[in-house]
Amino acid sequence: MSSLSLAVRDNLTMLRRNLLHARRYPSLTLNLLLTPIMLLLLFVYIFGDAMSAGIGGSDRADYIAYLVPGLLLMTVGSTVVGTAVSVSNDMTEGVIARFRTMAIHRGSVITGHVLGSVLQSVLSVVVVGAVAVAIGFRSTDATALEWLAAFGLLVLFATALTWIAVGMGLASPNAEAASNNATPLILLPLLSSAFTPVDSMPGWFQPVAEYQPFTPAIETLRGLLLGSGIGTADAVLAVAWCLALALLGHLWARTRFNREPRR
Repeated sequence: MSSLSLAVRDNLTMLRRNLLHARRYPSLTLNLLLTPIMLLLLFVYIFGDAMSAGIGGSDRADYIAYLVPGLLLMTVGSTVVGTAVSVSNDMTEGVIARFRTMAIHRGSVITGHVLGSVLQSVLSVVVVGAVAVAIGFRSTDATALEWLAAFGLLVLFATALTWIAVGMGLASPNAEAASNNATPLILLPLLSSAFTPVDSMPGWFQPVAEYQPFTPAIETLRGLLLGSGIGTADAVLAVAWCLALALLGHLWARTRFNREPRR
């Protein structure tokens, strides 16, 4: 077999390992899913009418349409926290040292984590999206091309955050620290346009909310899912953030992984 074929085989093996691990221990993924689902239900049923008036809507349905795109990306941020914890466990429990002695492609260990996390993120988004549809979210104005673009953005965003989470897991001394270090991936959406427009925030804070990674991605996803069109600046900035974070996370993870394993 060629070196490329061996690398693909090892990557798929590690992907299967991580998916089996997630299936056997689903509690972490389910716990992380509770945050966006609870926020969805809270903001729709408790604050929905008041928040709808704040964005110029007429009823709760208008706010559901506004809220869901942001919560889908928040779901991605929540899901990859589990990746940071899983990677940290691998590094501290000795399994990485065992893998280093085996004739496998060196990068397949972290690549398997990334592929598995992206798949879990997509499945988590589907679950949250199904809950959103059940309580009234509709995307009837979006075309098939816009749906495809929205899916591509979600996968790209999940890949970028996953690489960052892998780097966090490799840099953390234990699983608890990895979970704490990855908390900003859950908190950043709260400081974005996910729940309220940027122009309703204090003037000194608006640049922070507008140019952080989540806001341009949320605005782009919102325009795609609602069929209302997307701003070129938001779309370019969203893709640029995704590519930059993916590259940074990849370099960080590779550098940390190539160091000697922890004892």
